[in-house]
Amino acid sequence: MAEDTSLEIEETGKSKKKLIIIIIAVLLVVGGAAGYFLMSGSDDSVETLDEETTISEEAPSEAAGSSAEIGSALYVAMPRPFVFTVPSSSRDRTVQIKVQLLVRGDINEETAKKHIPLIEGTLLSVFSTTTADELGTSAGKETLRFTALEKVQAALLDLEGSKVIERVLFTGFVMQ
Repeated sequence: MAEDTSLEIEETGKSKKKLIIIIIAVLLVVGGAAGYFLMSGSDDSVETLDEETTISEEAPSEAAGSSAEIGSALYVAMPRPFVFTVPSSSRDRTVQIKVQLLVRGDINEETAKKHIPLIEGTLLSVFSTTTADELGTSAGKETLRFTALEKVQAALLDLEGSKVIERVLFTGFVMQ
């Protein structure tokens, strides 16, 4: 009887050691895989960014036209989100849009910052002409973004003599 008790203790001790070894091995494999993916993912992002920068420096897009001199891409954030009400078929909806502007070069960045009130007014007038049904689709949002870009570029072209803004980006979009 005493022999049976000691035999059970040895088997339990061996199984716990095996379990601990298996858990450590699994953690090492998972940790190694996670490290590999984290390390390899950052290199691809840098290469992709370098390729995009090279392409944009070699040939400016036709959509931008003569809007800006070729330079580094800079983002000018609008100081506050746009909050407005749009009509819908069932009821009026409240929309909040956070906007950033893509410009090229330090000169265009300073020009955009100098004319933020004009840009805000132009964007708000464009945003107020839409409906909730249009904003409910991705095509409607793209149309609104493109229209906003055209109107802002036209306003700055009249004032500064160049299209300062290359793109209007919606960084936050909420409709309730």
